[in-house]
Amino acid sequence: MIDREHDLSITKQAEVLQISRGSVYYLPRPVSDADLTVMRHLDRLHLEFPFAGSRMLRGLLAAEGCKIGRRHVKTLMRRMGIDALYRRPRTTKPEPGHKIYPYLLRGMEITRPNQVWAMDITYIPMARGFVYLAVVLDWATRRVLSWRLSITMEAAFCVETLEDALARHGRPDVFNTDQGSQFTGATFIAVLASNGIAISMDGKGAWRDNVFVERLWRSVKYEEVYLRAYETVSEARDSIGRYLDFYNRRRPHSSLDGSTPDQAYFTPLPIRLAA
Repeated sequence: MIDREHDLSITKQAEVLQISRGSVYYLPRPVSDADLTVMRHLDRLHLEFPFAGSRMLRGLLAAEGCKIGRRHVKTLMRRMGIDALYRRPRTTKPEPGHKIYPYLLRGMEITRPNQVWAMDITYIPMARGFVYLAVVLDWATRRVLSWRLSITMEAAFCVETLEDALARHGRPDVFNTDQGSQFTGATFIAVLASNGIAISMDGKGAWRDNVFVERLWRSVKYEEVYLRAYETVSEARDSIGRYLDFYNRRRPHSSLDGSTPDQAYFTPLPIRLAA
């Protein structure tokens, strides 16, 4: 896909193909077939039981005939970027130099497009491996504004996804993420700050704070990803791209009174959502 002998620079080729520059140079450590199988099980279980931590997930896996230690489950959860989602005291300290911003959406009435955007990353299993999907979502209309796939969870592909959304759709009043290092890093925060966007971050492990993105992941996985077995990253990108186009243009949402995200975003009627 990337031609290292081409006159066009690798950076430019990555930009045209909408892939992270870092993923072109990064050589991932191999993951065993056994671990990939467990990770696919974990992905489904986490989607069904988002409150389950490593101890409960180990038990759920055991009930399915998969014997695995709790420490191994925790290792795979870190690799996948998943955590138990529930309200708990904010005791986690941010990385040195990474500022954590308060959650701004509690009690806010969200009534129009581009008032609040949200962003998150999820694990996408393939036939032999996995990738990560990052999405910027308009909170009021559920419209996917931009997205990227990457073989790593590096910050660069999140910055590119954010910049693409801003270039295509202007800017929101508020931008909400979780407290992941991809979103608290200086480069990502600088893009938001330079555009005058208020920064909001979920409480640690609080699933309700970014619930609409969690609902998007459920739709993407049950209606697209789990029905496929992508052989390559390019195949995954093409197929997920087709689904997200369907999701925006044709898939009706009961929460939007049967409208599609595109209809709600481009021809908005009064929308009343409490964050």
